[in-house]
Amino acid sequence: MKVVNQTIPSAEQMAQFFGGADDGPFVMVNLLKFKSRAKYPDGRATDLSGAEAYAIYGEAVQQCIKDVGATAGFSGAVTGLLLGEVEDNWDMVALVEYPSLDAFRAMMMSPKYQKIAVHRTAGLAGQLNIRAKSA
Repeated sequence: MKVVNQTIPSAEQMAQFFGGADDGPFVMVNLLKFKSRAKYPDGRATDLSGAEAYAIYGEAVQQCIKDVGATAGFSGAVTGLLLGEVEDNWDMVALVEYPSLDAFRAMMMSPKYQKIAVHRTAGLAGQLNIRAKSA
């Protein structure tokens, strides 16, 4: 299995993710890898670590999550790997339950989210977003 962390989905990934019928609630599993030092796209000077920059985003995104009727669930540091093998383990896992794909899209496109996403970009080296549904 090939694992590639990314920070921004490609147009093809977006089309595939949002292209099907909206079939209701899902949980987004976020596997997060942080930069050692935050790097802001506008070049601003900062002493923040990637985790600290992402924490600014993480706190602010809570309201965006609530605004679309979603619920933040578990989040925590990755402390070990029992099964499988990866070159470099993720730093954090975060779960968010969204009522629909439309709600998730609305959050991502909102001006409030767009404004705070700069901290996400500054802090993340990469991540995996996995959509999961109850069986």
